[in-house]
Amino acid sequence: MTTASETKTGGGARVRVQRFGTFLSGMVMPNIPAFIAWGLITSLFIATGWLPNGILGGFGNANLIGWQGAATALAQAEDGTTFPQYIGLVGPMITYLLPLLIASTGGRMVYGARGAVVGTVATMGVIVGASIPMFIGAMIMGPLGAYLIKQVDRIWAGKIKAGFEMLVDNFSAGILGGALAIAGFFGIAPLIQGLTAILQGAISWLVSLGLLPLVSIFVEPAKILFLNNAINHGVFTPLGASQVAESGKSILFLIEANPGPGVGILIAFSIFGVGLAKASAPGAAIIQFFGGIHEIYFPYVLSKPLTILAAIAGGATGVAVNVLFSTGLRAPAAPGSIIAVMIQAAPDSYIGIALSVILSATVSFLITAVILRASRKRDLEREDAGDLSAAIAKTEANKGKESSVLGTLRAEGVPAGDAEAVAEETSLLTDTRPIKNIVFACDAGMGSSAMGASVLRNKIKKAGIEGVTVVNKAIANLDDDVDLVITQRQLTARAQERTPSAEHVSVDNFMNSPRYDEVVEKLKEQGAAE
Repeated sequence: MTTASETKTGGGARVRVQRFGTFLSGMVMPNIPAFIAWGLITSLFIATGWLPNGILGGFGNANLIGWQGAATALAQAEDGTTFPQYIGLVGPMITYLLPLLIASTGGRMVYGARGAVVGTVATMGVIVGASIPMFIGAMIMGPLGAYLIKQVDRIWAGKIKAGFEMLVDNFSAGILGGALAIAGFFGIAPLIQGLTAILQGAISWLVSLGLLPLVSIFVEPAKILFLNNAINHGVFTPLGASQVAESGKSILFLIEANPGPGVGILIAFSIFGVGLAKASAPGAAIIQFFGGIHEIYFPYVLSKPLTILAAIAGGATGVAVNVLFSTGLRAPAAPGSIIAVMIQAAPDSYIGIALSVILSATVSFLITAVILRASRKRDLEREDAGDLSAAIAKTEANKGKESSVLGTLRAEGVPAGDAEAVAEETSLLTDTRPIKNIVFACDAGMGSSAMGASVLRNKIKKAGIEGVTVVNKAIANLDDDVDLVITQRQLTARAQERTPSAEHVSVDNFMNSPRYDEVVEKLKEQGAAE
């Protein structure tokens, strides 16, 4: 088994907030497809949607549920009578499905399937006990229920007589889940509903005073420091979903996801930058704007700290335009790609959103251009002009781990000898057992690990190797039934805890690691031996 390099540790409030944000995003990100599905259904079938449908969207003047209600609605519509209200899909999905998915995921992260069940039952109490969607309640009750059942199980671990394990396990989880649901209904739901009302009131107050663009002063620097998950998924997503339930759209989904400020900065570097920064910026702009991977522009900002002003001004401009045009999205745009933003846009928001992206990009471009032009002569005189290595390292330090996306920038400026040195930092594959299942694992199990899996999958295909599966997962979802796990080195220790019997490979970045060639060679040897 390969050994991982020691995980970088850090202290301080920023690191704690990062970890908290990672936990929140771990609950929300795997369920983004459900948010997208709900957003599409909302966009199509509510009364103000593209294809208004009272049966699916749920609007009218009566309260009919299920297929019987749908049949009655259709019959009355054919008779020319008043079209009745039908519960439809939109309301139940945002009220029950989405919070319960978040609660289940959070519970599973803490204590597996057992934690997911208790956490979901506990969340049902706060859902029914409140009159608004309980996303914040789900983020609290899901992990809390899982943590409590984990502690309860420890009380009598190894003390139950043989044959009574299932009885004790089922009833302990059922009693605790039921108790938490009742507590959530009477106690926690009113508190969370009050907290949500305060937060929504604060946002409404900012909007009424025209001050909402000021949030960019905090959001844009937070993105550079990788604190955006705590803000975006902990505050904007639950509050935005509540606003969608009330008005059909929310501007909060656009504050952090707007790709305009980042692409404006990258275009400026493409024209006025020097060295590697200028050469790599066009490709980075495409990835950021269309792929939605915002972190790729962070090193450019860190290489010229004054450009954070461009990001703030661009973000504030975008928010101001969206406020002016009363735009909003039906659901979160994840990742923050222009494609995802436009797909989730409310029907009356396309022009406003397009203008917000264009104007925010223009503002950030102009400010960045001025900054780069002012320092261009001095930059050209430096031997390391345009070198992003230090900025990439600082970005990854802010993130708390290596970044596969930023690895593509580093790769363009790293000599071959350095790449070989990286390959020597970890031991070669030593396990002699056959490899049939390979898993790429990262925090969320989506962006970076998905790209790494795609790279290795293509290498295996080109080598003509068959019978080997390559998938990507979140570390929290790993099971000890795989042959090989590939992670970034800062995450390998966590992966080894989840899959102790698997072989582990540590890489610096998922996009171009020399370790992939070692894996392919071993698979070839394995095929020849068979």
